[in-house]
Amino acid sequence: MATLKLPTPDGRLEPYSPGEPRAWETPSGPPSSRVAYAAAHVVADPRADNGPGVPATVDWEATLRFRRHLWSLGLCVADAMDTAQRNMGLDWAATRELIRRSAAEAATFGDPAELVSCGAGTDHRPEAATLDDVVAAYEEQIEVVRDAGAGVIIMASRQLARIARGRPEDYRAVYGRLLEQVDRPVILHWLGEMFDPNLAGYWGADDLDKATGHFLDLVREHASRIDGVKVSLLDADREVEIRAGLPEGVRLYTGDDFNYPELIASGSDALLGIFDAIAPAAAAALHALDAGDTAAYDEIFGPTVPLSRKIFETPTYHYKTGIVFAAWLAGHQEAFAMVNGAQSARSIVHLAEVFRLADAAGLLPDPDLAVRRMRALLTVYGVDQ
Repeated sequence: MATLKLPTPDGRLEPYSPGEPRAWETPSGPPSSRVAYAAAHVVADPRADNGPGVPATVDWEATLRFRRHLWSLGLCVADAMDTAQRNMGLDWAATRELIRRSAAEAATFGDPAELVSCGAGTDHRPEAATLDDVVAAYEEQIEVVRDAGAGVIIMASRQLARIARGRPEDYRAVYGRLLEQVDRPVILHWLGEMFDPNLAGYWGADDLDKATGHFLDLVREHASRIDGVKVSLLDADREVEIRAGLPEGVRLYTGDDFNYPELIASGSDALLGIFDAIAPAAAAALHALDAGDTAAYDEIFGPTVPLSRKIFETPTYHYKTGIVFAAWLAGHQEAFAMVNGAQSARSIVHLAEVFRLADAAGLLPDPDLAVRRMRALLTVYGVDQ
């Protein structure tokens, strides 16, 4: 196996040779003991002007091919979410097209409402000034998702956070109006401020104990219209507390990319950005859980946790760069390019460690290809080989 010289945090170059690839079995169907969504990234057209502030140009064939990869492993897809760079470069025109195309592609596999759920938010109306404006913006995006045939994920709203700061009754009013209209249960998304600082104080309180209480009150009031809640707070104890407080029949979809193995094992379902990067391992681990093979579950998931913690390290909202980088190394797309120029958001030292950890987790299916691509990137950074 070829050897690379990879940069280290202390400024040295360290030789590294990838191990042999791990052969992951393709499962015969979805896991039975948990519902599992992979929040999927979009593939930027590398030949387009996808710089900061420019409308997104998406490579649709590669983007849909990656979703087919996830479905083939028995995973559901959570689309048009923060992993797809919502509020970080994926504008509403591209998002609307992504929702339409993803749902249409899912229909070739089965029921799109079961296979893909899409984020509906308010990001296309940044000027929203009133609660009525926020509701109208949500309604417009929910209608797009419903018309496409996908499930609905009601995303956290920067505009609502700005307007309703400190007033939990405003959140209950907005979400109550939305939930009264849905024709099938939806997923609610609580995205912590480490993923988006604009969402600080969501649910009407900076204090997480108070915010949790407000959130659970809302869920209990509208339980029949809520399939589950997706919690992305990177706080395992908080998630367990929320899960215990949910009404019967409402799922807790973990969004904790630091502590997912133990949270899934203890009862959470999953809606995770890291499942984009570790999809073959995630599918295998979940099927081991189905079989009651906890040793295999731990053995498979264990090496993915250091990788996930690296990709999601502070500033956490730049995790999308590591997700796309891992997809490029694994051969799922032809270029390490992102909308909004976000491929530049992480350093070469960070990316070198992602390379090492992806290899350790058995997630480089073609090590020779990964080495060639990593070597090319190192050359761009002036790291002599």
